[in-house]
Amino acid sequence: MHPSRVLFRPLTGCVFTGAGARRARNPNMPVSRTIITLKDHLYFAKATAEGSGRNGTVRSNPGDVPLELTMAMPKNTGSRAAGQNPEQLFGMGYASCFLGSLQLMAMAARANKKHLAENAKVHTNVFLGHPSDPNLEGFGLRVVLTVEGCDDNEIIAHAHEHCTYSRALTHGAEAIVNKV
Repeated sequence: MHPSRVLFRPLTGCVFTGAGARRARNPNMPVSRTIITLKDHLYFAKATAEGSGRNGTVRSNPGDVPLELTMAMPKNTGSRAAGQNPEQLFGMGYASCFLGSLQLMAMAARANKKHLAENAKVHTNVFLGHPSDPNLEGFGLRVVLTVEGCDDNEIIAHAHEHCTYSRALTHGAEAIVNKV
């Protein structure tokens, strides 16, 4: 079995699947971006970052299972500190969420294709870098998902449509910043 590679570039509308097949958006159509808002919530997670930003600590406050991590800039940026970085955590969360959606979509498939995703793995590569748009300062992300062990492109596409991380990156997520 060969891994199916899926790269989503939501703001350009391009989707790459399988062995290099590419479906590009119509260049004459403007790219529109929506924001998903919630009518309710099923789960609530709370986290707090303290200390020196990317070199501080992050803690999920008591809830399901409390978690505390020491954060550090990636080693290849010159950091000598030991710890995790936000891109690692993002990649881990995205891989887990996408795998769950993949297995859910396989179970929900009309043709009873549960077996197609039972042993699947989802690999993420999260790239931190400078945006190519010269008007944007700071950093940006590129995420590459590689699906291994599931060759059904339709199930992979449906998983992308239903995964909360994919939806947030594709459609946007409501982000509210408050000051205390």
